[in-house]
Amino acid sequence: MVTSNSNGSSKIRHCQNQVSPTVRSARERGRWVDRAGQWTDRVFGAGRSAGRTALRWAGVGVDRLVATSPARTALVAGAVGLALAAGSVALAGPWEGGQRAAERRAAAGSRPSSAPQPSPTPQRRPAAAVLKAAGATGPAGAAGSAGAVAPVPTRTGLHAALAEAMADPVLGSVTASIADAATGRLLYGSGETVPATPASTTKIGTSIAALTLLGGDHRITTRAVRGEDADEVVLVGGGDPTLTVLPRAKGSDPDTAPASLRDLADRTAAALKAAGTTSIRLGYDTSAYDGPVRHPYHDGENIAPVSALMADEGRIDPRGTSVAVRYEDPADQAAEAFAQLLRGRGLTVTAVRPRTAPAQAAELARVQSPTLARLVERLLTDSDNDLAEAVARQVAVAAATPVSFEGAAAAVRETLARAGVPLGATVLHDGSGLSRDNAIPPAVLTELLALAASADHPELRPVLSGLPIAGFTGTLQDRYASGTGADAAAGLVRAKTGTLNGVNTLAGLVVDRDGRLLAFALMARGGADALTVRAALDRIAVRVAACGCR
Repeated sequence: MVTSNSNGSSKIRHCQNQVSPTVRSARERGRWVDRAGQWTDRVFGAGRSAGRTALRWAGVGVDRLVATSPARTALVAGAVGLALAAGSVALAGPWEGGQRAAERRAAAGSRPSSAPQPSPTPQRRPAAAVLKAAGATGPAGAAGSAGAVAPVPTRTGLHAALAEAMADPVLGSVTASIADAATGRLLYGSGETVPATPASTTKIGTSIAALTLLGGDHRITTRAVRGEDADEVVLVGGGDPTLTVLPRAKGSDPDTAPASLRDLADRTAAALKAAGTTSIRLGYDTSAYDGPVRHPYHDGENIAPVSALMADEGRIDPRGTSVAVRYEDPADQAAEAFAQLLRGRGLTVTAVRPRTAPAQAAELARVQSPTLARLVERLLTDSDNDLAEAVARQVAVAAATPVSFEGAAAAVRETLARAGVPLGATVLHDGSGLSRDNAIPPAVLTELLALAASADHPELRPVLSGLPIAGFTGTLQDRYASGTGADAAAGLVRAKTGTLNGVNTLAGLVVDRDGRLLAFALMARGGADALTVRAALDRIAVRVAACGCR
């Protein structure tokens, strides 16, 4: 069975050494600047040079963007906090990913089979007439000229604008929800309360639950502790799949750099030698997780066996991304790698085996993951299944539910319900969306996005900054291209993609022609091949972006 949660790109990039923007060549960075400068003109009416100047910050995360002037720096929705400053398309999130290998093979040679209809080109007022400064008061996402509130599209206007695109036969069965991000009020619905298979848009709920319960500063800890015997050391996994065997990049940011197994070996060896210990038996402890390690839809490429201890998401090649072949036992592999690192530091290591650490074990050393805020950005931008399941299990740990697929899904659902999200008939069986048995109504997805955009919940902002940008980052990098009928919205849509066999979904945010921030969710089942259906969904998003719809 082929399952996937990505965008259909044949270009797969992944930052191995740091959860942060990849460093680009001057020539490649220039191409991004040229394209994003054009986007800046179209959205803000600002001079292209200003957009390009801001884009020179392309090695910095969204939250650290320094803009060239207040007039060209604004947060969409005022208090929403979603940075649509000049050049932010290049800074949407630190990860650029693409299609998983299994899906790429299935989709090879596929192209949109129906001729796309011309789509309207979104026209924008200048930024100063549309957006408020970050600290301004008023409804989120709704600033207009002279402090006026940008008008909200009407239900009638949206129905008229979207009728033709929603009726495209290539979509198969399609349901949709469009809501005002400032208020969460439903503006347009077509089957919006009917549960549908969400695929990777499930990750939006997983991310919001984790940030709600744990906070963006939470980190996942991997420890080396003393075992029951004097010569025993136990490597204790805390559930960090980004733990890496690779060397730490020079000058890496501690908020974004993955925890290093080499650093843990350095610290452990130093502590043991200080205590006069030079020969050990090594155990490894995966007891932080319960239940089966294999996802019910495990295929060996889209997700590794889910263990509390793994390095580089269980990939056989820690630097590889195009074919994500995984170890059958990631925990054993990580422990063997740790043993080899300790040997390289002058210790004798024998008997690598599963063990449970004593309850009050003395800690020798520890390393910690990037902050949860950065992990959430990564899992959304790259549609990272391994990381999504790990983050869901962190929710389960905090909620004191079983730390398993079902336990984590229950903890996520309970957390969202307590946060006031009307979940309706939502059903969850995992945190990644690989399960075909998950069911989420489109209106629930727009409720989640509106919650993440709420001025009352700044802790959820990483959900917004992690959403891929159309035509530029993550799983939307190779969409909204010329010839699809959706290129007019490149850089204007930020959305999470979702793909399984016969299922295609898209949920995110867009600013309409009048400057109103809208949340949307589109969920298609059946229809044409995946690339054709995705292009049709993208054309619907273009209609929303181009619409004043009153």
